[in-house]
Amino acid sequence: MIEKRHFYIGGAWVEPRDGREHVVIDPSTEEGAVTIMLGGPQDVDAAVGAAKAALPGWSATPPAPRRAAVERILAEYHKRERDFAEAISLEMGAPIDFALAEQAPSFSWHTENFLEAFDRIEWLRPLGPKGSMIAMEPIGVVGLITPWNWPANQIALKVIPALLAGCTMVLKPSEQSPLSAVVVAEILHAAGVPAGVFNLVHGDGAGAGTRLSTHPDVEMISFTGSTRAGRAITVAAADTFKRVTLELGGKGANLVFADADERAVERGVRHVMENTGQSCNAPSRMLVERPIYEMAVETARAVAEGTRVGPASERGDHIGPVVNARQWEHVQGLIQKGIEEGARLVAGGPGRPEHLNRGFFVRPTVFADVTPGMSIEKIEIFGPVLSMLPFDTEEEALAIANDTAYGLTNYVQTGDEARRHRLARQLKSGMVEMNGKSRGRGAPFGGTKASGRAREGGVWGIEEFLEVKAISGW
Repeated sequence: MIEKRHFYIGGAWVEPRDGREHVVIDPSTEEGAVTIMLGGPQDVDAAVGAAKAALPGWSATPPAPRRAAVERILAEYHKRERDFAEAISLEMGAPIDFALAEQAPSFSWHTENFLEAFDRIEWLRPLGPKGSMIAMEPIGVVGLITPWNWPANQIALKVIPALLAGCTMVLKPSEQSPLSAVVVAEILHAAGVPAGVFNLVHGDGAGAGTRLSTHPDVEMISFTGSTRAGRAITVAAADTFKRVTLELGGKGANLVFADADERAVERGVRHVMENTGQSCNAPSRMLVERPIYEMAVETARAVAEGTRVGPASERGDHIGPVVNARQWEHVQGLIQKGIEEGARLVAGGPGRPEHLNRGFFVRPTVFADVTPGMSIEKIEIFGPVLSMLPFDTEEEALAIANDTAYGLTNYVQTGDEARRHRLARQLKSGMVEMNGKSRGRGAPFGGTKASGRAREGGVWGIEEFLEVKAISGW
């Protein structure tokens, strides 16, 4: 059992003041793997106090030294990449090869992109010919609350831009993924980030998360997680007039037209299964034009049945478990709901894969003949489950895609350029990806509606941590 009972506050590892013990379960084995302490109000107060004390010095630090600090962080990350990947694999069940190839490197990828974006920011901007000026200034002490599903990714999308903006911070990672956050704290310490600029407190949402969201000395909360928790944080932060930025859930639609390329369906299914379906931007609803629908269903079945499932420690190309028992039960309940509501089960189904008798493993599952309004079409499952729906016209596909509370990422697969351009503008989401092309470096990540309205990444991601000050008579 790994023990990580300390918090990183004021540049040092300190004993909790009012913490309680919490055991992180290895989702591959269902056995205890890590013991941490969950902080209480006194621990959050100490971390916020350290961040507040460090704010005058860090916020007044010129851009060049702030950039140099992040460059040192990047160098330290490369020394610890293996540790980062192993932590993520253990705590949330990402297969080790996937953690090495995708999960851990997302930290350096975002950091490099932020450094490029940082060089394009004008900190003092002339406005008109009469001596007016716009100043971009750090918002202050910020609270950063990150999820378990992409730990390195989400920590990088918050910690790095906050540092570059000149803010000081308190990070509360998910209690399901504490080890990766400890590695981040060790990296920042080794990089010489000044004491108090970055602070780490473990805790749950009801305890440390609530105290951080209501603390009068915290000017901003940046949260990634469930829509339910995002709503609660917004309410909690209202009395202190904080800025709240939210990156929440999704129920992405993947519109596959008859003229899509031959790999479109396979690509879409693999995207859903990646990270065991635990990605908010997964294209979990596949809408297929009727002439190719049955062929697409057969392709989806073959891909799902060919998706290997196994423990996180196994090498090779496979998916691991979902993160914990609660998430396993949630996914199982929705698979059963899909069957009860009349969707056609094409692959997978309830229970663990036959070769696994322990661990929170889910069978890669595909439902066909899903209709709008079914539970599996409306609710974010957050597991390796695909819902397939046929459509006859572009207008019908657009209406189904937009008929959701969420608005994070939608996908379009078609060789018709004019159609792509139309749909890209008409789909109600913060992001649209077409024909398997990833968004460009520095593109913002974020959504609309119940997916939240954060814009993380690139210039937008740094500017979320800045205040705009208008000055006349300059």
